[in-house]
Amino acid sequence: MKFSKKIKNIILLATLVGGLFFLGLILFFSKNLVTTGSMLIIKPLVINNPIAQVTHELPVRLKIPGINVDVNLEYVGVTEAGAMDMPKSLDKVAWFEPGVRPGDFGSAVIAGHFGKKNNKVSAFDNLNKLVKGDRIYIEDDKGMLTPFVVSGIKLYNPNANTADVFISNDGKAHLNLITCGGVWNSVAKSYSERLVVFTDKE
Repeated sequence: MKFSKKIKNIILLATLVGGLFFLGLILFFSKNLVTTGSMLIIKPLVINNPIAQVTHELPVRLKIPGINVDVNLEYVGVTEAGAMDMPKSLDKVAWFEPGVRPGDFGSAVIAGHFGKKNNKVSAFDNLNKLVKGDRIYIEDDKGMLTPFVVSGIKLYNPNANTADVFISNDGKAHLNLITCGGVWNSVAKSYSERLVVFTDKE
């Protein structure tokens, strides 16, 4: 079946316009993605671990004087992929609600974003600057502060076993802070590692 030159040109033009439109959509959505490694792939292997009696009020704010962090807490659970969810905003952090309350026996976990978008920095951009001995504070809904002291920092592969981040059985109270680290992967829209700051209740 033969096509006239005019029809061929119309088909070619339509194909070109369609391709440009599709490319435009890709560029638009990629520009509006939160390119901060927001998919935290650390998976709590056991979230229904035995939890000690609840003795602390609900956490509402995280304060880290050493890196000028003073932010409200969101509450998150587990995504469909089995990962801990993340806060919706770059400037917020999120407490893993299915786990332990900060200050109670066990390991409470808080996650935050790392990286920039539209020149706006994330809450945990400087988390990697903390050192052993630095203090962290949780404010509860009654206005009381619970202090924690940094005991160590560790980098994880996103698919590593992270039971030690979410679970502890030493009879003490811990607070572990999670963000991204390593190298940015522009294809996966994520960082190559996850940084965890371990702290103990003072």
